[in-house]
Amino acid sequence: MKEVTKEVYLKWYEDMLLWRKFEDKLAALYIQQKVRGFLHLYNGQEAVLAGALHAMDLTKDKMITAYRNHVQPIGMGVDPRRVMAELLGKVTGTSKGMGGSMHIFSKEHRFYGGHGIVGGQIPVGAGLAFADKYFETGGVTMTYFGDGAARQGSLHEAFNMAMLWKLPVVFIVENNGYAMGTSVGRTANHTDIWKLGLGYEMPCGPVDGMNPVKVAEAMTEAIDRARRGDGPTFLEMKTYRYRGHSMSDAQLYRSKEEVEEYKKIDPITQVLGIIKEKEYATDEEIGAIEKRVKSLVEECVKFAEESEYPPIQQLYDVVYEQENYPFLPHKL
Repeated sequence: MKEVTKEVYLKWYEDMLLWRKFEDKLAALYIQQKVRGFLHLYNGQEAVLAGALHAMDLTKDKMITAYRNHVQPIGMGVDPRRVMAELLGKVTGTSKGMGGSMHIFSKEHRFYGGHGIVGGQIPVGAGLAFADKYFETGGVTMTYFGDGAARQGSLHEAFNMAMLWKLPVVFIVENNGYAMGTSVGRTANHTDIWKLGLGYEMPCGPVDGMNPVKVAEAMTEAIDRARRGDGPTFLEMKTYRYRGHSMSDAQLYRSKEEVEEYKKIDPITQVLGIIKEKEYATDEEIGAIEKRVKSLVEECVKFAEESEYPPIQQLYDVVYEQENYPFLPHKL
């Protein structure tokens, strides 16, 4: 694994803090009705992304996930201003304002989307990996899904084919405990989701999803295996979300005390603790990081709010492209 240096810890802290504050700002904008529809926030799960990015090669590796998908593209290199604009439905967004909260996408940065169909991205991720193997790109696809999606039949079909063809894919279930509001223990007679990989003789196991170092270690091993041509891995990231499934979730299935207990192992707090313990940064330097993050989030909001909404004509411009049908030309 690439060494986890002082610089890595400082980057982790700044990145994860940005992701947390970005989502907090979205929650506020949602209450103001500036973000419409559903809104699924990533608060508490940041270590899963930070550790994975440390292990990935962003020049060729891909990522695909479900609809809790705002901060992943930022980590992959997408301009956070464009992500914010997409969430506000503006033409400067990643999909010109037509994708919204659940469908952030960037082919340029190899982020293949948030997907609204539960579990729908699992076979698509395997397909992306098939393309990498077919074209010999050397890339590996990180395919994320939630604990609720682990009950979809498409998972078994994708696992079977991925093992049969030794596809360069890492399947990651972000087990935050409650799916849309039903605990893992109430959806199956087993709670160790990673064991689903055993039925396909797929390398698999649990990972502390609140610790970016543990995530990076597991992801490095899985990515190296895939890149060697030895096929997929299935990892269960045991994590926790501090907010509800979506902003409309009343969270009646858990207590406030439980949430507070998990906040004691907050990934951002853990990383900050290491930074202070090892004296990687002074209080002034930490304060400067926090100031930069606050300023960037404010800049994202300003950019999004000052951007225009898509013109009505755009709905017609993106319908289709057909050479012998000149009446509705595809213009984008």
